[in-house]
Amino acid sequence: MNLAGGVSSIARLPKKDRQTRLVQSLQENPFATDEDLAELFQVSIQTIRLDRLELGIPELRERIKSVAEKSLDPVKSLGIDEVIGEIIDLQLDSQAISVLEIKEEHVFSRTQIARGHYIFAQANSLAVAVINADVALTATARIRFVRPARLGEKLVAKALVRSRNGDECKVRVETKVQGELVFTATFRVVGMSAVT
Repeated sequence: MNLAGGVSSIARLPKKDRQTRLVQSLQENPFATDEDLAELFQVSIQTIRLDRLELGIPELRERIKSVAEKSLDPVKSLGIDEVIGEIIDLQLDSQAISVLEIKEEHVFSRTQIARGHYIFAQANSLAVAVINADVALTATARIRFVRPARLGEKLVAKALVRSRNGDECKVRVETKVQGELVFTATFRVVGMSAVT
């Protein structure tokens, strides 16, 4: 009952209050789609688009690009095209975030569930990309699949460098869909100078 009551109270929000909450929601999750927001506020997608236009909030693709331009160090340890997913935040030896939309080529055709190696590859390539070294290699990985990811979902992976001991770093990656945990991994990554 509480949940239903909460949803209906959002639906009855006056426009000004809805727009204030819309801004707050996008500050918390800049990767929310218009569809996600329409569902959250129990209004049409068109209403969300009009609210965004009035508030000067760009569409999702522009928001992602804007976040990336503000906080992206250059990837050193591998080519940017070798990262699985789109890196939207990178602070070398600290943290990184990437987004991967699950498309037809990522899923089993019968179940529409993402193949695990894509989820792992996103996390692993992000753990390597966050290392400030010419070359970084995964030495070990402890992984846990929490729930399946499905066609159309956007996987947001966040990597945090937890510790460093010489050339070795421990990197923790959590992958979520709309705030819900899908996958976790702890990588031991070794950085080294480029071999000539």
